[in-house]
Amino acid sequence: MKNNKWGLLILTTFVVGNMVGGGIFMLPAQLAQVSSPLGATMAWIVTGLGVFLIALVFGNLAVRKPDLKAGPQSYAQSLFKSPVKGRFAGYSMAWGYWAANWAATASVIISFAGYLSTFFPIMHSSKVLFKAGSFDLELGKALTFGVCSLALWGIHFILVRSFNSAGKLNLVATITKVIGFLFFIIVTIFIFDSSNLGDGAEFYNEAGTSFSLGSQINNAAISTLWAFIGIEAAVMLSNRAKSQNDVKKATIIGLLIAVAIYIGITILTMGALSQEELRTSQKPLVDALQSVAGSSGPYLMGALAVICLLGSTIGWVVVASEVPYQAAKSDIFPAYFAKANKNGTPVRSMTVTNLMTQLFLFSTISGTILVAYQFSMIVATLAYLVPYLVSTLYQLKLVLTGETYDILKGSRTRDGIITALALIYSIWVIKTGTADMRTFMLGIYLYLLGFVLYPLWMRKRA
Repeated sequence: MKNNKWGLLILTTFVVGNMVGGGIFMLPAQLAQVSSPLGATMAWIVTGLGVFLIALVFGNLAVRKPDLKAGPQSYAQSLFKSPVKGRFAGYSMAWGYWAANWAATASVIISFAGYLSTFFPIMHSSKVLFKAGSFDLELGKALTFGVCSLALWGIHFILVRSFNSAGKLNLVATITKVIGFLFFIIVTIFIFDSSNLGDGAEFYNEAGTSFSLGSQINNAAISTLWAFIGIEAAVMLSNRAKSQNDVKKATIIGLLIAVAIYIGITILTMGALSQEELRTSQKPLVDALQSVAGSSGPYLMGALAVICLLGSTIGWVVVASEVPYQAAKSDIFPAYFAKANKNGTPVRSMTVTNLMTQLFLFSTISGTILVAYQFSMIVATLAYLVPYLVSTLYQLKLVLTGETYDILKGSRTRDGIITALALIYSIWVIKTGTADMRTFMLGIYLYLLGFVLYPLWMRKRA
């Protein structure tokens, strides 16, 4: 029903909520491991411009193709005239984007556990509970895994009872985080120490190897892009939106809000802590406040982080479960996923999605919170790049063929330039992602698994 649809405010909070989640709380530490403050700043600028171009592509597609409400999988399917090829392409994008969401949701929940340890230091305990060969199960890691699992399935059961409550919960969490981040920015301005930023572009890793500014930007590109993953949230939820124009506006507004928050907080955190402290920090924003707000500062930021990350987790679970649900309704995924309960919750889709997310949460048992977060973040980011690339290619098709431009006004030349630049950016980031071949190949394997399942899942439709 129309009254149950989400408007501009709710859609914008999903965009901001999904983007400004685990990334903002862990990225200062992540970036300190691969770049100098100047390198990180340049990476933010390059990534911000690249993602802005992608946001314009998504916004334009939402308006020009309002009937395609399942995001990248709809665009992939429409790239081909052949129903068989189109269905396979749509399935591939739906699978890839869905698989990326497993890791993305896991990374946000892992960040939640990291900041919850502010109140429960026992979550860092190295006491060995179980030993098998070279593997030691430590108390802290076991507790972290338990907390992550409890958070995931607790949200699951809330949404099963009322899917629409996700919008309200995310709204409250997003307003809270924006207010909290403004507080953080104001406070850390007074403890900003330029000496912590080092000597401009100079950067050495732990092994003492020097990296040029260009190499630093390349190395930081995947991390900064991760911060903007979620830009497509409004597009993915367009089937539940009141207006496709609201989808476009929410995408652009959400991006601008996120950019302001990211750059402000990252630079200020780098100025509040030394590079050595940042590289090993499990909760950098809490550690930054420790020196200015005393014992109460970390608890204030820890509480803010817990609230924000819970809100982000809700947003990610909603978007992740919506992918196979909408794909099944579009006949490019098994019909099993198309069922919703009386509350409008895609129960089957959400259950399978969260089971797959649970598998990624096992990474918390084998490493620190930061290591587990980095692993899930890189896998998710690389997997997202293919749907972004395909969406850009579909926009390019519209520009070249002139489709929709005879109905809706707009400059094909302007859209062509934006699309070409977005395409170049997408290819560049994919290339930089091959630097870590192990996690890159895992992202590829996730796609290959989808190809293996296609003839089994879709044999009646193939």
